[in-house]
Amino acid sequence: MYYSIFNILKTIKNKIMKQINLIASFLLCFCITTTFAQKNKKMDIIAYYTGDSQLIDQYEIGKLNQIIFSFCHLKDGKLSVDSAKDSITIKHLVSLKAKNPQLKIILSLGGWGGCEPCSEAFSTAEGRLKFAKSVKEVSDYFKVDGLDLDWEYPSIEGLPGHLYQAADKPNFTELLKILRSTLGKKYELSFAAGGFQKCLDESIDWKAVAPYVNRINIMSYDLVNGYSKVTGHHTPLYSTNPKEESTDRAVEFLLKAGVPAEKLVIGGAFYTRQWKNVENINNGLYQAGEHFQGVDFKNYATTYTEANGWKYFYDEKAQAPYWYNASTKTFATSDDLKSIKAKAEYVKVKKLGGIMFWELTLDSFRDGMVNEIYKVKTEK
Repeated sequence: MYYSIFNILKTIKNKIMKQINLIASFLLCFCITTTFAQKNKKMDIIAYYTGDSQLIDQYEIGKLNQIIFSFCHLKDGKLSVDSAKDSITIKHLVSLKAKNPQLKIILSLGGWGGCEPCSEAFSTAEGRLKFAKSVKEVSDYFKVDGLDLDWEYPSIEGLPGHLYQAADKPNFTELLKILRSTLGKKYELSFAAGGFQKCLDESIDWKAVAPYVNRINIMSYDLVNGYSKVTGHHTPLYSTNPKEESTDRAVEFLLKAGVPAEKLVIGGAFYTRQWKNVENINNGLYQAGEHFQGVDFKNYATTYTEANGWKYFYDEKAQAPYWYNASTKTFATSDDLKSIKAKAEYVKVKKLGGIMFWELTLDSFRDGMVNEIYKVKTEK
């Protein structure tokens, strides 16, 4: 009798264990599938932001993965927040994380014209350590998630008059090394890199810096800039001739240099560059002209209209839009909804880390450039 009861209990136990194993196997498969599905959908949307603590609330923050506060600067060799207003803004940005668990807030050092003392400050081990410690202190105080270096540029000329020297290149590598060891693994570390060939060739030791950073934000815009006396695409996805700068050209260069694809982030421009006194040849593209102030994306719809004399063109090879006004002999180049969609799709195909842009306050509050990127990110 006891033997029979024992056998019955043993049989029941075996059946229960089989059920548990089946359930465990199912859950494991589900978790693995979910993990890969999430990984496949990974495409960070990164916004540089120059606004204040109030304007940010007008935007769809839930569609962003990073907000990079722009900019902090050096003061006596240390990372410094410029004003009380900036401190309030940073604190408010950090507070947004409570409702947006995917969101990270990053502080950016420098910007065009904002890193004048960088070459000298980072030229010694003592200077680099001093800066790294200050980054840790400021980051801990504000509870931000990391640092983005926007030094334009190590080793090559940026804003005329700023110091640059050959030693900047190895010093930049050492700077990233000490930042990573000081901040630890939990902090994000990135830098903005020029997408033009001279920067790619001379400014950075790409293979050496890659292990220390989470991502490299390629400024694949201003490739034809305010110093240019000839029009062109300032932020094209592809080159239309062997000498033309482009997003794809920069990406391919960095991949060949040994930078992992998932650490590369391409850039979008939410503003135009414009030239005047441009003759009506080839609809103004690749013609002589005088550069002047451009227009924010949020104002395209009321500026670049037929009523105002503008005609819209799209270069299918470059995947880049442009506008020409024959009556005023004015030319404009930028990204728009079509080209930013093409860039986001490129990120997916190339399995890159994401797309960043300059900058959020230039976008529409709704149904703008961020929304177009987000639609590509979330489409099945």
